[in-house]
Amino acid sequence: MDEKPYQLLADARDPLPARPGHDACQDSEYIRCGTCSIFVWVEPLRGWRRVQALSQRTRIDWAGQVKQLLSVDYPDAEAVVLVMDNLNTHGIASLYEAFEPEEAFALAQR
Repeated sequence: MDEKPYQLLADARDPLPARPGHDACQDSEYIRCGTCSIFVWVEPLRGWRRVQALSQRTRIDWAGQVKQLLSVDYPDAEAVVLVMDNLNTHGIASLYEAFEPEEAFALAQR
């Protein structure tokens, strides 16, 4: 599991398409249209991944992603080994902030 902030950019001028004898041209000037946070979940040996972009990155957002992983992506798994960095939102406390204690405990035990 990983997440990263990402800039949303638009072209200041429309790019020129390629034509015979000429490469496509794109101006280096851009318009910044905000940011988002991209959550990426992967299982390399299975060849599986899920990517979701959200407008922000909070403990509640991360907890929602974990809930989806456990209840939608792997509902029948007895245990899930989650490998992630030590970002401040990545922890069991985030589950308790987002959900009722019983649900947070059940998610944390998987």
